Amino acid sequence: MGRIDLKNIRVYAYHGCLKEETAIGSDYLVQLSVEADLSKASISDDLTDTVDYVDLNAIVKQEMAIPAKLLEFVAKRIVDRVFNEHSLVTKISVEVEKMNPPIGGDVQAVSVILTKSR
Repeated sequence: MGRIDLKNIRVYAYHGCLKEETAIGSDYLVQLSVEADLSKASISDDLTDTVDYVDLNAIVKQEMAIPAKLLEFVAKRIVDRVFNEHSLVTKISVEVEKMNPPIGGDVQAVSVILTKSR
């Protein structure tokens, strides 16, 4: 087994329950970690034997571009797409972090983390 991590994927998106959030948008950071059997790729040096992190990044950006009210909803869409498109992945963890959330206080960020195995 092995793990591929994508750290601090920066995205500007339009998620939230408040009308202002979906109109103005906000900065987000996404952390993505997938576990898969990477033994074949470690021997073959062939991209088709691994989980392409370029594609993982594209999935995150595409799903983050679709507005949602809840970060949980966006995180689940990312999890589902990765599992549907990458059969090697056995476990995934995704964290969607909203920077400077409008919650009436001095809070740097709020985040939701979903982890799922198959």
